[in-house]
Amino acid sequence: MVFATVSTSLAAGVVMSIGSDIRNEVRQIDHATSRNGLLLSPDLIPYILSTSDALVIMLSSVAGGLGYQLLFLDNPHINLLPSCAVGLLASFIHILRMSGTGYYDLPESAKPSVEMTEILVCWFTTGILLAFFAFLLKVGGSYSRGAFFAFYAVAPIGLLAVRKLTKIGLASAVDRGGIARRDAVMVGSRSELTSLQLHDRLALVGATDLTEFRLADESVSEGQADTDGAVFDMVDTFVRRHNCREVLLVLPWSDTGRIEDAREHLKNLPVSVRLLPDSHVRSLSNFVSSARQRVVAIEIQRAPLSAVERFVKRCMDVVVAAVTLALLLPVLTLTAIAIKLDSKGPVIFRQRRKGFNGKQFVMLKFRTMRVLEDGPVVVQASREDPRVTPIGRLLRAASIDELPQLINVLKGEMSLIGPRPHALAHDDYFERILGDYAFRHHVKPGMTGWAQCNGRRGATPRIEDIAERVKLDLWYVNNWSLWLDVQILIKTAFEVARKRNAY
Repeated sequence: MVFATVSTSLAAGVVMSIGSDIRNEVRQIDHATSRNGLLLSPDLIPYILSTSDALVIMLSSVAGGLGYQLLFLDNPHINLLPSCAVGLLASFIHILRMSGTGYYDLPESAKPSVEMTEILVCWFTTGILLAFFAFLLKVGGSYSRGAFFAFYAVAPIGLLAVRKLTKIGLASAVDRGGIARRDAVMVGSRSELTSLQLHDRLALVGATDLTEFRLADESVSEGQADTDGAVFDMVDTFVRRHNCREVLLVLPWSDTGRIEDAREHLKNLPVSVRLLPDSHVRSLSNFVSSARQRVVAIEIQRAPLSAVERFVKRCMDVVVAAVTLALLLPVLTLTAIAIKLDSKGPVIFRQRRKGFNGKQFVMLKFRTMRVLEDGPVVVQASREDPRVTPIGRLLRAASIDELPQLINVLKGEMSLIGPRPHALAHDDYFERILGDYAFRHHVKPGMTGWAQCNGRRGATPRIEDIAERVKLDLWYVNNWSLWLDVQILIKTAFEVARKRNAY
């Protein structure tokens, strides 16, 4: 396993300076991670086990049909197509029923004893269902009963044998710490991490090999905040570099102050953060090491969107953005000509903004002002702003100036719907005055959002204004659905027609 530790020195009450050593520590962790490699991913194990069962069932069906035809039928033309069809159907039924009980999942599949009763009962009922389908579809004439009984007798032997072999293989992998997760990191105190045995890790997080970052011991009070902050800086760098999806905290539940500090340090990362049961809670439950069930951890930070949700949202972005660009191409062309004739300067205004995970990108807009501000000081537009050009005033009122951001959407830097991105100067200021502001970066920024279609469009001259916008943005992040995006698109059309706060 990979460990990241921060050394502390209590001599003379001085904490050792970590400083530039953090980068070296992270590079060492990266090197160790790549050297160890991905031995066995827990995400792949259910697919490997179910595929092996399907292969056993298919081979048993083919073997039963082939043996029956060779031994009992005087027919030179061997037909194995019915046997393949029956084996495929039996595989589907058997795997579907066993998957529903968590049979292929960790840590269930890593238990030492073979589930003989479950396998035999499931196979017996699978045979009954096959017989029912054969009667219903009237396929008895093309598939002999002898071949079916041979298949029915051989398959469970193969299923039990394969299960035993996989148990031996998984037990060996657990013992050598060879079940690895590279999409998660574990952060905790030295004593709590040391108390986690291999089977405890398997039951808690479904893996035995994770990248670990060790905080100072609980007994160290002086300088603890500084060393913890340095470790979390390393965590931040590592998670962003490796696109990790989850941070697992292993801290004493009684140390609420440290848990809150950890949450504060991790809030900028768009990942799930779970607090695992500490040694005291595990000793009370007394079942983690037996790997009989997964312990429910406390989720102190929700993951932004799942992989499926991100895929659905991205499909909608690409389709709508591409169609809209094609339909509005004449409007975009005429707008570009009007801007060029109205005033000197480029047609497109480019300004750096922060996107998903706080990564910077260049947002595109039609130029509506005589200035091109993109630095440490950016003045928000105001009503009757003298910097706005005559044609720019019309474009801003109709939100036509935002249309080039459809290109940002196609590039994947933005989404149609999401929190509106702000200039970097405003972002930095808002992050300092609003504690939850960073959560807006847990999803891609949008051309429009829940805040904009609820009247929070335009400038934010007061702290109360940006606080209310952030509140609406965070509600959207926590309650996203495809239907909500559709609703926001419809409401945005009416909001543009009203021209509320458009200047």
